[in-house]
Amino acid sequence: MWQSYIKGFHAYLLLERSMSGNTIEAYLRDIGKLVQYLEIQQVEKAAALPEGQPSPMPGPGDLTLETFQDMLAWLNGLGLDMRSQARMISGIKAFYKYLLVEDILLTDPTELLETPKLHRKIPEVLTYDEIQRMLAVIDLSQPHGLRNRAMLETLYACGLRVSELINLKISNLHFDVGFVKVLGKNDKERLVPIGEEAVKHIGFYTEGVRRHLKIKKDSENLLFLNRRGSKLSRIMVFLITKQLAKLAGIEKNISPHTFRHSFATHLIEGGADLKAVQDMLGHESITTTEIYTHLDTDYLKETVLNFHPRNVEMRGHGRRQTADD
Repeated sequence: MWQSYIKGFHAYLLLERSMSGNTIEAYLRDIGKLVQYLEIQQVEKAAALPEGQPSPMPGPGDLTLETFQDMLAWLNGLGLDMRSQARMISGIKAFYKYLLVEDILLTDPTELLETPKLHRKIPEVLTYDEIQRMLAVIDLSQPHGLRNRAMLETLYACGLRVSELINLKISNLHFDVGFVKVLGKNDKERLVPIGEEAVKHIGFYTEGVRRHLKIKKDSENLLFLNRRGSKLSRIMVFLITKQLAKLAGIEKNISPHTFRHSFATHLIEGGADLKAVQDMLGHESITTTEIYTHLDTDYLKETVLNFHPRNVEMRGHGRRQTADD
Protein backbone atom coordinates (compact mmCIF):
# COMPACT_ATOMS: atom_id res chain seq x y z
CA MET A 1 0.00 0.00 0.00
CA TRP A 2 2.60 2.52 1.11
CA GLN A 3 4.95 1.73 -1.76
CA SER A 4 2.40 2.75 -4.39
CA TYR A 5 1.81 6.06 -2.62
CA ILE A 6 5.55 6.67 -2.26
CA LYS A 7 6.09 5.88 -5.94
CA GLY A 8 3.42 8.42 -6.90
CA PHE A 9 4.93 10.97 -4.51
CA HIS A 10 8.31 10.47 -6.20
CA ALA A 11 6.83 11.17 -9.62
CA TYR A 12 4.97 14.22 -8.26
CA LEU A 13 8.14 15.76 -6.81
CA LEU A 14 10.12 15.07 -9.96
CA LEU A 15 7.62 16.05 -12.65
CA GLU A 16 5.29 18.59 -11.06
CA ARG A 17 7.51 20.20 -8.44
CA SER A 18 10.75 19.85 -10.47
CA MET A 19 12.78 19.29 -7.31
CA SER A 20 16.45 18.35 -7.29
CA GLY A 21 17.51 14.75 -6.84
CA ASN A 22 18.92 15.43 -3.36
CA THR A 23 15.71 17.08 -2.16
CA ILE A 24 13.57 14.26 -3.53
CA GLU A 25 15.81 11.69 -1.88
CA ALA A 26 15.52 13.51 1.45
CA TYR A 27 11.71 13.64 1.23
CA LEU A 28 11.47 9.95 0.33
CA ARG A 29 13.78 9.12 3.24
CA ASP A 30 11.45 11.05 5.58
CA ILE A 31 8.46 8.99 4.46
CA GLY A 32 10.52 5.83 4.74
CA LYS A 33 11.23 6.69 8.39
CA LEU A 34 7.51 7.19 8.98
CA VAL A 35 6.77 3.73 7.56
CA GLN A 36 9.55 2.19 9.69
CA TYR A 37 8.07 3.78 12.81
CA LEU A 38 4.61 2.41 11.99
CA GLU A 39 6.06 -1.08 11.43
CA ILE A 40 7.84 -0.98 14.79
CA GLN A 41 4.65 0.11 16.54
CA GLN A 42 2.67 -2.71 14.89
CA VAL A 43 5.19 -5.33 16.04
CA GLU A 44 5.26 -3.99 19.60
CA LYS A 45 1.46 -3.89 19.80
CA ALA A 46 1.24 -7.45 18.48
CA ALA A 47 3.79 -8.69 21.03
CA ALA A 48 1.65 -7.24 23.83
CA LEU A 49 -1.38 -9.27 22.75
CA PRO A 50 -1.92 -12.88 23.90
CA GLU A 51 -2.33 -14.07 20.33
CA GLY A 52 0.64 -12.05 19.10
CA GLN A 53 -1.19 -11.33 15.85
CA PRO A 54 -0.41 -7.95 14.27
CA SER A 55 -3.27 -5.74 13.16
CA PRO A 56 -3.28 -4.52 9.54
CA MET A 57 -0.68 -1.89 8.69
CA PRO A 58 -2.37 1.54 8.82
CA GLY A 59 -2.46 3.52 5.59
CA PRO A 60 -1.85 7.28 5.21
CA GLY A 61 -5.55 7.98 5.75
CA ASP A 62 -5.59 6.08 9.05
CA LEU A 63 -3.04 8.33 10.72
CA THR A 64 -3.99 11.21 13.00
CA LEU A 65 -2.25 14.25 14.41
CA GLU A 66 -1.67 12.24 17.58
CA THR A 67 0.14 9.57 15.54
CA PHE A 68 2.70 12.09 14.34
CA GLN A 69 3.08 13.69 17.75
CA ASP A 70 3.76 10.24 19.24
CA MET A 71 6.33 9.61 16.52
CA LEU A 72 8.15 12.85 17.31
CA ALA A 73 8.21 11.98 21.00
CA TRP A 74 9.62 8.55 20.09
CA LEU A 75 12.31 10.13 17.90
CA ASN A 76 13.13 12.46 20.76
CA GLY A 77 13.66 9.39 22.91
CA LEU A 78 16.14 8.09 20.34
CA GLY A 79 18.06 11.35 20.70
CA LEU A 80 17.21 12.89 17.32
CA ASP A 81 17.73 16.63 17.58
CA MET A 82 15.08 19.28 16.88
CA ARG A 83 16.59 20.27 13.54
CA SER A 84 16.37 16.70 12.27
CA GLN A 85 12.82 16.35 13.60
CA ALA A 86 11.86 19.53 11.74
CA ARG A 87 13.43 18.06 8.60
CA MET A 88 11.20 14.99 8.88
CA ILE A 89 8.08 17.07 9.51
CA SER A 90 8.78 19.00 6.30
CA GLY A 91 8.97 15.81 4.26
CA ILE A 92 5.84 14.32 5.82
CA LYS A 93 3.86 17.54 5.24
CA ALA A 94 4.94 17.56 1.59
CA PHE A 95 3.74 13.94 1.26
CA TYR A 96 0.30 14.76 2.63
CA LYS A 97 0.06 17.81 0.41
CA TYR A 98 0.59 15.47 -2.55
CA LEU A 99 -2.17 13.15 -1.27
CA LEU A 100 -4.55 16.12 -1.13
CA VAL A 101 -3.59 17.39 -4.59
CA GLU A 102 -4.20 13.94 -6.07
CA ASP A 103 -7.55 13.63 -4.21
CA ILE A 104 -6.31 10.51 -2.45
CA LEU A 105 -7.24 12.10 0.90
CA LEU A 106 -9.77 14.80 1.71
CA THR A 107 -8.18 15.99 4.96
CA ASP A 108 -4.59 16.55 6.08
CA PRO A 109 -3.76 15.19 9.57
CA THR A 110 -0.43 17.07 9.51
CA GLU A 111 -2.01 20.50 9.07
CA LEU A 112 -1.54 21.40 12.75
CA LEU A 113 1.65 19.38 13.21
CA GLU A 114 4.49 21.31 14.80
CA THR A 115 7.73 20.29 16.44
CA PRO A 116 6.59 19.65 20.03
CA LYS A 117 7.99 21.61 22.94
CA LEU A 118 9.19 18.61 24.88
CA HIS A 119 9.34 18.78 28.65
CA ARG A 120 12.68 16.98 28.87
CA LYS A 121 15.41 19.02 27.23
CA ILE A 122 17.54 17.05 24.78
CA PRO A 123 21.27 17.43 25.36
CA GLU A 124 23.12 19.20 22.60
CA VAL A 125 24.16 17.09 19.61
CA LEU A 126 27.75 17.43 18.47
CA THR A 127 28.57 17.74 14.80
CA TYR A 128 31.09 15.29 13.43
CA ASP A 129 33.68 18.07 13.16
CA GLU A 130 33.13 18.98 16.83
CA ILE A 131 33.71 15.38 17.84
CA GLN A 132 36.90 15.41 15.80
CA ARG A 133 38.01 18.58 17.60
CA MET A 134 37.42 17.02 21.01
CA LEU A 135 39.40 13.93 20.04
CA ALA A 136 42.22 16.08 18.67
CA VAL A 137 42.85 17.99 21.92
CA ILE A 138 43.47 14.80 23.92
CA ASP A 139 47.14 14.51 24.92
CA LEU A 140 48.05 11.00 23.77
CA SER A 141 51.50 11.27 25.35
CA GLN A 142 49.86 10.86 28.76
CA PRO A 143 48.44 7.57 30.09
CA HIS A 144 45.11 9.17 30.91
CA GLY A 145 45.03 10.60 27.39
CA LEU A 146 45.17 7.15 25.81
CA ARG A 147 42.37 6.02 28.11
CA ASN A 148 40.24 9.09 27.46
CA ARG A 149 40.61 8.76 23.69
CA ALA A 150 39.55 5.12 23.88
CA MET A 151 36.56 6.02 26.07
CA LEU A 152 35.28 8.77 23.77
CA GLU A 153 35.79 6.64 20.68
CA THR A 154 33.77 3.87 22.38
CA LEU A 155 30.99 6.22 23.49
CA TYR A 156 30.58 7.54 19.97
CA ALA A 157 31.11 4.22 18.16
CA CYS A 158 28.55 2.32 20.23
CA GLY A 159 26.11 4.94 21.57
CA LEU A 160 26.64 3.79 25.16
CA ARG A 161 25.22 5.27 28.33
CA VAL A 162 27.93 6.40 30.76
CA SER A 163 26.95 3.59 33.18
CA GLU A 164 27.41 1.08 30.36
CA LEU A 165 30.83 2.51 29.54
CA ILE A 166 32.26 2.33 33.06
CA ASN A 167 30.91 -1.22 33.48
CA LEU A 168 32.16 -2.49 30.12
CA LYS A 169 33.98 -5.78 30.65
CA ILE A 170 37.00 -7.11 28.79
CA SER A 171 35.32 -10.50 28.57
CA ASN A 172 32.47 -8.87 26.63
CA LEU A 173 34.72 -7.45 23.90
CA HIS A 174 34.32 -9.61 20.82
CA PHE A 175 36.55 -7.75 18.40
CA ASP A 176 37.01 -10.83 16.22
CA VAL A 177 33.39 -10.44 15.10
CA GLY A 178 33.19 -6.65 15.58
CA PHE A 179 30.80 -6.52 18.54
CA VAL A 180 30.74 -5.68 22.23
CA LYS A 181 28.22 -7.10 24.70
CA VAL A 182 26.66 -4.32 26.77
CA LEU A 183 24.78 -4.62 30.05
CA GLY A 184 22.07 -1.97 29.91
CA LYS A 185 19.18 -0.88 32.09
CA ASN A 186 17.52 -3.57 34.22
CA ASP A 187 20.47 -5.88 33.43
CA LYS A 188 19.35 -6.30 29.82
CA GLU A 189 22.18 -7.46 27.57
CA ARG A 190 22.57 -6.41 23.95
CA LEU A 191 25.17 -6.70 21.22
CA VAL A 192 26.44 -3.48 19.63
CA PRO A 193 28.77 -3.22 16.63
CA ILE A 194 32.05 -1.39 17.23
CA GLY A 195 34.13 0.31 14.55
CA GLU A 196 37.81 -0.04 13.73
CA GLU A 197 38.84 3.33 15.19
CA ALA A 198 37.41 2.49 18.61
CA VAL A 199 38.99 -0.98 18.52
CA LYS A 200 42.36 0.54 17.59
CA HIS A 201 42.36 3.05 20.45
CA ILE A 202 41.15 0.48 22.97
CA GLY A 203 44.17 -1.57 21.92
CA PHE A 204 46.52 1.39 22.43
CA TYR A 205 45.06 1.89 25.93
CA THR A 206 45.04 -1.74 27.04
CA GLU A 207 48.58 -2.45 25.80
CA GLY A 208 50.15 0.90 26.64
CA VAL A 209 48.44 1.77 29.92
CA ARG A 210 46.05 -0.74 31.44
CA ARG A 211 48.44 -3.69 31.50
CA HIS A 212 50.89 -1.64 33.60
CA LEU A 213 48.34 -0.71 36.30
CA LYS A 214 48.17 -2.40 39.67
CA ILE A 215 44.53 -3.45 39.36
CA LYS A 216 42.37 -3.63 42.47
CA LYS A 217 40.31 -6.65 43.39
CA ASP A 218 36.92 -6.86 41.64
CA SER A 219 38.15 -4.54 38.86
CA GLU A 220 40.18 -7.12 36.93
CA ASN A 221 37.57 -7.54 34.21
CA LEU A 222 36.61 -3.87 33.81
CA LEU A 223 38.00 -2.23 30.68
CA PHE A 224 38.36 1.40 31.75
CA LEU A 225 40.09 2.09 35.06
CA ASN A 226 41.36 5.10 36.97
CA ARG A 227 45.07 5.57 37.69
CA ARG A 228 44.69 3.58 40.95
CA GLY A 229 43.44 0.52 39.08
CA SER A 230 39.84 0.89 40.22
CA LYS A 231 36.52 1.40 38.48
CA LEU A 232 35.95 4.85 37.03
CA SER A 233 33.13 6.93 38.48
CA ARG A 234 30.34 8.49 36.45
CA ILE A 235 31.39 11.91 37.70
CA MET A 236 34.92 11.42 36.42
CA VAL A 237 33.68 10.65 32.91
CA PHE A 238 31.45 13.75 33.04
CA LEU A 239 34.39 15.92 34.12
CA ILE A 240 36.67 14.51 31.41
CA THR A 241 34.07 15.15 28.72
CA LYS A 242 33.40 18.73 29.83
CA GLN A 243 37.12 19.52 30.08
CA LEU A 244 37.78 18.25 26.55
CA ALA A 245 34.84 20.25 25.18
CA LYS A 246 36.27 23.38 26.81
CA LEU A 247 39.75 22.71 25.41
CA ALA A 248 38.23 22.21 21.96
CA GLY A 249 36.46 25.57 22.19
CA ILE A 250 32.99 24.03 22.12
CA GLU A 251 30.46 26.12 24.05
CA LYS A 252 27.61 23.62 23.98
CA ASN A 253 26.49 21.94 27.20
CA ILE A 254 28.34 18.66 26.71
CA SER A 255 28.06 15.44 28.72
CA PRO A 256 28.89 11.79 27.96
CA HIS A 257 25.24 11.35 26.98
CA THR A 258 25.81 13.87 24.19
CA PHE A 259 27.86 11.23 22.38
CA ARG A 260 24.93 8.79 22.63
CA HIS A 261 22.56 11.35 21.10
CA SER A 262 25.15 12.22 18.44
CA PHE A 263 25.53 8.52 17.61
CA ALA A 264 21.78 8.19 17.03
CA THR A 265 21.37 11.47 15.17
CA HIS A 266 24.31 10.89 12.82
CA LEU A 267 23.15 7.38 11.95
CA ILE A 268 19.55 8.46 11.30
CA GLU A 269 20.57 11.52 9.31
CA GLY A 270 22.87 9.30 7.26
CA GLY A 271 19.97 7.03 6.32
CA ALA A 272 20.15 4.22 8.89
CA ASP A 273 17.09 2.14 9.69
CA LEU A 274 15.19 3.33 12.76
CA LYS A 275 14.73 -0.16 14.20
CA ALA A 276 18.45 -0.88 13.92
CA VAL A 277 19.28 2.34 15.78
CA GLN A 278 16.68 1.56 18.46
CA ASP A 279 18.10 -1.94 18.88
CA MET A 280 21.63 -0.61 19.28
CA LEU A 281 20.54 1.98 21.85
CA GLY A 282 18.93 -0.82 23.88
CA HIS A 283 15.59 0.87 24.50
CA GLU A 284 13.31 -0.90 26.95
CA SER A 285 10.42 -1.12 24.49
CA ILE A 286 12.54 -3.34 22.27
CA THR A 287 14.50 -5.44 24.76
CA THR A 288 11.39 -6.54 26.65
CA THR A 289 9.67 -7.67 23.46
CA GLU A 290 10.19 -11.36 22.77
CA ILE A 291 10.28 -10.93 19.01
CA TYR A 292 13.49 -8.92 19.32
CA THR A 293 15.43 -11.32 21.55
CA HIS A 294 17.39 -12.67 18.58
CA LEU A 295 18.82 -9.59 16.89
CA ASP A 296 20.06 -9.71 13.33
CA THR A 297 23.67 -8.93 14.25
CA ASP A 298 24.86 -8.92 10.64
CA TYR A 299 22.28 -6.24 9.85
CA LEU A 300 23.30 -4.12 12.85
CA LYS A 301 26.95 -4.33 11.85
CA GLU A 302 26.11 -3.40 8.25
CA THR A 303 24.13 -0.39 9.52
CA VAL A 304 27.07 0.95 11.53
CA LEU A 305 29.61 0.25 8.78
CA ASN A 306 27.49 2.03 6.17
CA PHE A 307 26.17 5.01 8.12
CA HIS A 308 28.44 5.83 11.09
CA PRO A 309 30.68 8.84 10.22
CA ARG A 310 33.80 7.20 11.69
CA ASN A 311 33.41 4.25 9.33
CA VAL A 312 32.37 6.35 6.34
CA GLU A 313 35.57 8.32 6.85
CA MET A 314 37.67 5.17 6.91
CA ARG A 315 36.52 4.21 3.44
CA GLY A 316 38.41 5.59 0.49
CA HIS A 317 35.51 7.45 -1.13
CA GLY A 318 35.65 11.14 -0.30
CA ARG A 319 37.68 10.72 2.87
CA ARG A 320 37.58 13.78 5.12
CA GLN A 321 40.73 15.47 6.42
CA THR A 322 40.95 14.91 10.16
CA ALA A 323 42.78 16.69 12.95
CA ASP A 324 45.05 13.69 13.32
CA ASP A 325 46.24 13.68 9.68
